[in-house]
Amino acid sequence: MLTVSIMLATLIQTLDSTIANVALPHMQGTLSASQDEITWVLTSYIVAAAIATPLTGWLADQLSVKRLLCIAIAGFTVASALCGLSETLTQIVASRLLQGVFGAALVPLSQSILLDINPPDKQGQAMAVWGMGVMVGPILGPTLGGWLTDSYNWRWVFFINVPIGAFALFGVLTFLPTQAARRSVKFDAFGFATLGLAIGAFQAMLDRGEQLDWFGSMEIRIEAIIAALSFVFFVAHTATAGARSFFKYELLRDRNFATGTCFIFVIGAVMYATRALLPPMLQNLMNYPVATTGLVTAPSGAGTMVAMLIAGRLLKRIDARLLLLAGFLISAFALWQMMQYTIVLSASDIVWPGVIQGFGLGFVFVPLSALTFSTLNAALRADGTATYSLMRNIGSSIGISIVQTLMTRNTQVAHSDLAAHITPFNPAMQSMLATGSMRDMALLNETITQQAAMIAYLNDFKLMFVATLLVMPLILLIRPSRRAADESLAHAAMD
Repeated sequence: MLTVSIMLATLIQTLDSTIANVALPHMQGTLSASQDEITWVLTSYIVAAAIATPLTGWLADQLSVKRLLCIAIAGFTVASALCGLSETLTQIVASRLLQGVFGAALVPLSQSILLDINPPDKQGQAMAVWGMGVMVGPILGPTLGGWLTDSYNWRWVFFINVPIGAFALFGVLTFLPTQAARRSVKFDAFGFATLGLAIGAFQAMLDRGEQLDWFGSMEIRIEAIIAALSFVFFVAHTATAGARSFFKYELLRDRNFATGTCFIFVIGAVMYATRALLPPMLQNLMNYPVATTGLVTAPSGAGTMVAMLIAGRLLKRIDARLLLLAGFLISAFALWQMMQYTIVLSASDIVWPGVIQGFGLGFVFVPLSALTFSTLNAALRADGTATYSLMRNIGSSIGISIVQTLMTRNTQVAHSDLAAHITPFNPAMQSMLATGSMRDMALLNETITQQAAMIAYLNDFKLMFVATLLVMPLILLIRPSRRAADESLAHAAMD
């Protein structure tokens, strides 16, 4: 029951990272917002969660894990209700900020608790269960959001969190043992301020960059400078403050944790980005309705769930590095299939590569999560899981920004290349140019634009395919999984 309650809390947080995306056009009309303004509903949540995530370890130390988790669930649930009740853009952005602040602790705390309540030989399976909530939530978000928006209205995208959050809160209050707060660490205000400012400015730069032509915009240049200077100050402060630092440098002394954190950053950048490409491709190029888009992309979540359950069991018998390698190879094969897409696709052409990629992602995520925390002292887990989640989110933000930017620019380049062949000197075009109406020319331009966009999507899939292959050698940096069975490791993990 405790596991169910914790996973429900994780699910509502991860769902809300994507569930509102498909409802934005409906919100825009209700709230009388412009296209740029309505995206604040997304960016306010992402930025607030990114800034608040590093606070998780310190707050858990001050309040105790149970008290912090209850506050986070209750606050997130109330903020969700406020989002659904909002009548103006200001109200919903403020409510989404609250959602991000309270929701930031849910994922790292859920991971930390599942590691604490399971013995070392069960931690692989525990990470499989936790991974399903973390990975499947963003996948199912657009499907559930599309169905709720079409069947009811966009407000139910947020109201759906209320009963789930209430049940999760009841379960945590009932089944999670109470622990005394340690209060062993003083709050490092300067360290948090510089890190929070760096993360917030960097996340805002990534979210706004594509809309504002990146460094051609003064806003983006200012955000980049603020992020860079703040991070430099944070690193300098951390290096000189010692034990008083906001960031626990002891985390970096654990080789598995340091390597796993770098790995999850790369995985976020490489593998999460592909999930951002399919929905706009299906809706914009192939005119799929929102609900249908959700239905054909959701099966990838089923592949992830099945793989995580299998990987959790295999982790006891097979070297985790082999599972990681298998996961990357499967994911690379799925991306190779996506590189063969054309402008005409059947449902099976979309579903099966998605299922295969989801299967590969499950085989990557479970062993990596288990190995990253297998040697980390239990006292550092709250800080470790917060750092792990933060690096995954930053990696995914960077990856999504890169593929979206390349998508826009490659579409323009491909359109220019294709349109260069539409000349009176091309024998195939002479009759159309001589007799075609303006409507014919408009249709021809629309076809060229469609084909150019398809070429850009294929280039992005190719980039992700190559990046997936290139990241595989990092597996050699991770220690073999056989140490997870040692009694000494079990004592260290449960101390």
